[in-house]
Amino acid sequence: MSKRKLLQLVNDNIVRGWDDPRMPTIAAFRRRGYTPSSIRTFAERVGIQKRDNIIELSLLEYCIREELNKTAPRVMAVLDPIKLVITSYPEGQTEELQAENNPEDPAAGHRNVTFSNTLWIEREDFMENPPKKFFRLGVGLKVRLKYAYIVECTGFDKDADGNVTTVYATHIPESKSGAEGSAMSVKGTIHWLSAAHAKTAEVRLYDRLFTVENPAAAEGDFKDLINPNSLEVIEKAYIEPFLADAKPGERFQFLRKGYFVADYESTPERPVFNRTVTLKDTWAKEAKKA
Repeated sequence: MSKRKLLQLVNDNIVRGWDDPRMPTIAAFRRRGYTPSSIRTFAERVGIQKRDNIIELSLLEYCIREELNKTAPRVMAVLDPIKLVITSYPEGQTEELQAENNPEDPAAGHRNVTFSNTLWIEREDFMENPPKKFFRLGVGLKVRLKYAYIVECTGFDKDADGNVTTVYATHIPESKSGAEGSAMSVKGTIHWLSAAHAKTAEVRLYDRLFTVENPAAAEGDFKDLINPNSLEVIEKAYIEPFLADAKPGERFQFLRKGYFVADYESTPERPVFNRTVTLKDTWAKEAKKA
């Protein structure tokens, strides 16, 4: 796409500037968490050609996924929270559980995460009327809490609008990860955060700026091809406490959510994380559906 068209996007306030993480610029890629080495790997794989050619963005995304899978610490963050209360776990009691920093890098070591009877979990990890192959939480269903216990859902509360606000469960003490009973089998594992200990953060979910691979080749006004979902801002996500002190440019894998980088606007008082890329190439799957 020409520089004139990119400048038009900035002037029309469709993007914030040249370093807006949706833009196809080096500054934007850097702010979104792409590393110099991932871009060099991309360039090496593309090679040099004597004619104009369009390379799918999914190749660049593959290069950064491949690198961050090996180097990014795994952490827990809840982006769309509902509360999980474990009624069989003593109120006010806490314990420190050991969490693996990166299974691809044994030298990365471990960290402690605090467990309590009131947790944040993802809203998508509970269903009021789950289908047969739903391996997460529903009344009567069991799931493992990552690094912690197996729990069984016993009920839930709704607000006046019919939205689920709180899920209730009991835990199996002998199923604690690393204990003898941890070999107990369940089909699903979900992540969580202790409600009393988690910090809040702004999380920006960036996606493709356009709905087609090559907007320059499309007829009509290229701005009609803007992806309305190219940016979703979550103003109050929950993160592990130490992530509030992440330095701008530090990269992490949010378990089950994708790879994220601390933005240069991030501060301990107001942490901000940008999504670099999802864990899988969901764009290609959606394109096939379309």
